[in-house]
Amino acid sequence: MDVIPPLGPESLLSFLVGLTTLLLLARLLGGLATRLGLPRIVGELLSGVLLGPSLLTHLFPALAHALLPAEPGDMHLIDAVGQLGVLLLVGITGTHLDLPMLRTRRRAALAVSLCGLLVPMLAGIGLGLLLTAPAGDGRPVLFALFLGVAMGVTALPVIAKTLTDMGLLHRNVGQLILMAGTVDDAVCWFVLSLLTAAATVGLTVGAVMSSVVSLVGIVAVAATVGRVAVCTVMRRAARAEGSAPAVAAAVVVVLLGASVSHALGMEAVFGAFVAGLLCGDRAAAKLAPLRTVVLTVLAPIFLASAGLRMDLTALGDPMLAWTALAIVAVAVVGKFGGAYLGARLSGLNGWEGLAVGAGMNARGVVEVIVAMTGFRLGVFDVRMYTVVVLVAIVTSVMAPPMLRAALARVPLRSDEQRRRQRIEHGPPVTAGRDRGA
Repeated sequence: MDVIPPLGPESLLSFLVGLTTLLLLARLLGGLATRLGLPRIVGELLSGVLLGPSLLTHLFPALAHALLPAEPGDMHLIDAVGQLGVLLLVGITGTHLDLPMLRTRRRAALAVSLCGLLVPMLAGIGLGLLLTAPAGDGRPVLFALFLGVAMGVTALPVIAKTLTDMGLLHRNVGQLILMAGTVDDAVCWFVLSLLTAAATVGLTVGAVMSSVVSLVGIVAVAATVGRVAVCTVMRRAARAEGSAPAVAAAVVVVLLGASVSHALGMEAVFGAFVAGLLCGDRAAAKLAPLRTVVLTVLAPIFLASAGLRMDLTALGDPMLAWTALAIVAVAVVGKFGGAYLGARLSGLNGWEGLAVGAGMNARGVVEVIVAMTGFRLGVFDVRMYTVVVLVAIVTSVMAPPMLRAALARVPLRSDEQRRRQRIEHGPPVTAGRDRGA
């Protein structure tokens, strides 16, 4: 086996400068967003947009090339750091999901998931069939299906960070949004894998069966062998002195889950979330250092890098501007209205329904992943990629104020207070049996 040479000095310098630039601007704009009453995620998303072709690269290309890697290989190093951040963010979110509470409210979670997925997806497909010019390579049906998936996704990483930044992760509605969003995204990853196959080798019975078997297999193994193995590892890590063993164990479990999911043709974030569910809250108190690093360093880098490929200057075309307005309107009305309908059908009151609709409406970086997949396959062109990412930013900005306003009118329950204590400080020393996954 040939020895792989280390990273060259120029590539290392470009990587370090780019990483520092993204993190510094993301932290600065995140702090500014907080001062304006918005969560940090808003500023962190916009930092990449400002550094990319929408502003800096367009106006001052020499400065942009000095601050960010010009070579694709060097930029991929930053993408890798951001990908690590989003996987750990999703995994940590899974550790805070209150499964016993969600079992008691599974009817609400199912109703919100179905309505919040089918309504915007069907609306997106219908709109996509009306839009022929924006299609990248003349495949209008495939374009419409991709747009439908983009309208139906719920960005689990963005919701997780938004709820965390706003201190709402302990609320029952917050837990319901996480579970419903997980179901929606799992379905969308499955559909996206089928569309990817259709765009490359064609949609066959074998491809469909392979995807179904992979999804069922991950869930089945996680609920049986995986649950026992992860419980044993995390329990032993929690008994060790210091937080290092628990942090290392959690990271390994999350990355392993992501690797398995990705190897089976599904998105890595799905496996990371399932792995986080298995970790549970058994070592929650000792995972605080990991949570701090992910939320303050790795996640901001990921969110900032997501906007670097977006080009808002393309919206100078009036036709594209009207198309963007129509897509944003359909995305917001479809997702918000569908989730609200599901919440009301399941028995939630009006304010809780508004909160669920606002949370589910945030598309964030998951929509960016769908857009990048469509762009890579030639289904979306650069302009349509920009429009779809714009939906992600607009809906992520809308969610926090609406969530705050709606939940301010929902009284805090005793079980929510206990959950907040567990999330912030870990379970009490005398806690009872471990939670099942």
